[in-house]
Amino acid sequence: MTSNASLLDHATPVALRSNQVQQFQELGYLVLPGFLPQDLVDQIKPEVDRWVDDGLRARSIDSVRNPEKFGVPPVMELELPVHGELITWSPLLGILDQLIGAPYVFHHLHSDRQAPDVPGKPWHHDYEHSTQDDLSATMIHALHYLEGLDAETSSLVVLPRSHRERADKAARAHLNTDSLAGEVVLEELPPGSTVVLHSALFHARRPRSDVSGKPRYFVDASYCEVGRLWPPVKPYWRYMLRRARELNLAPDRPELFAERNFSEYVRPA
Repeated sequence: MTSNASLLDHATPVALRSNQVQQFQELGYLVLPGFLPQDLVDQIKPEVDRWVDDGLRARSIDSVRNPEKFGVPPVMELELPVHGELITWSPLLGILDQLIGAPYVFHHLHSDRQAPDVPGKPWHHDYEHSTQDDLSATMIHALHYLEGLDAETSSLVVLPRSHRERADKAARAHLNTDSLAGEVVLEELPPGSTVVLHSALFHARRPRSDVSGKPRYFVDASYCEVGRLWPPVKPYWRYMLRRARELNLAPDRPELFAERNFSEYVRPA
């Protein structure tokens, strides 16, 4: 097994083709099959297992739902060494450089090992200014499927061009995961694949038709274009950014974990 340092040292920048950039701008998503190298996948999967099996994910959720009772979680995803590396992995940041075209700040990380019978997630988008009054600033979610997607996992469904709408996150939630005209179903991706979404793009997790199958290893990280104040989604967001700086995750990108890019945390209704 290679070390984290060797993964960083041997990371090769990826130059997107002009039609890939154009696809992202027009359709709101870009698929990068097998983007993550196998050695990185092999190292991050045990961290996901620990995150789920040791109750760290559940504790993290508790800290968001009831911060007064639970406070800051004992471990955050970015404090897991390979998770921290993935946030700032140079080929990924190189992709974001090309798609955003401006400085950007890290927003949050989410990691899970979803059971084969995990329910679907209804149509939604993740753009953090929920009314989308101003779409001039780009927010991106990088969805990493460590073991890919296939017939034994639930699928990712996207609605191309919906990132141009001005709609609430839950505007299509009443449709559950029903098929929509123009949707694209992503159900066959090799291990280590990454799907880059404009965060305003409507998407859904469509479940399998039965409960058999295999776990779906999933990590997503989001990043926001600098230039406006973004609402944080975690009450301990300042601590999260401070820990990223203390861990020296991106010494050459001071804006990536800068608190000045965020408004104050507002607890969801």
